[in-house]
Amino acid sequence: MATPRGDVFAVARIAGIQAAKKTSDLIPLCHPLLLSSVKVLLQAEGEDCVQITASCKLAGQTGVEMEDRKSTR
Repeated sequence: MATPRGDVFAVARIAGIQAAKKTSDLIPLCHPLLLSSVKVLLQAEGEDCVQITASCKLAGQTGVEMEDRKSTR
C-alpha cells in the first residue's frame, strides 16, 4: 500500500519483524530465542482494515508464542 511518503505495508512488515526479534527486551520474564525465520504478511481488507498474519520459526525446543504475538501488535 503506497502513499506519497512511502510503502506503508513494507514499513509495518519490518516493524513486525523487529518486534519479534526484540520480544525478550519488550516483555518481562520472556527469554531470548534464536529465531530462524519471521514472516509478517499484511493484506488490506477494505479501506480501513488490515489483516496481519505473523509466523516465527526456530530450531530450539521451546515455543515462539510470545514472539509471534508481539510481531502483530
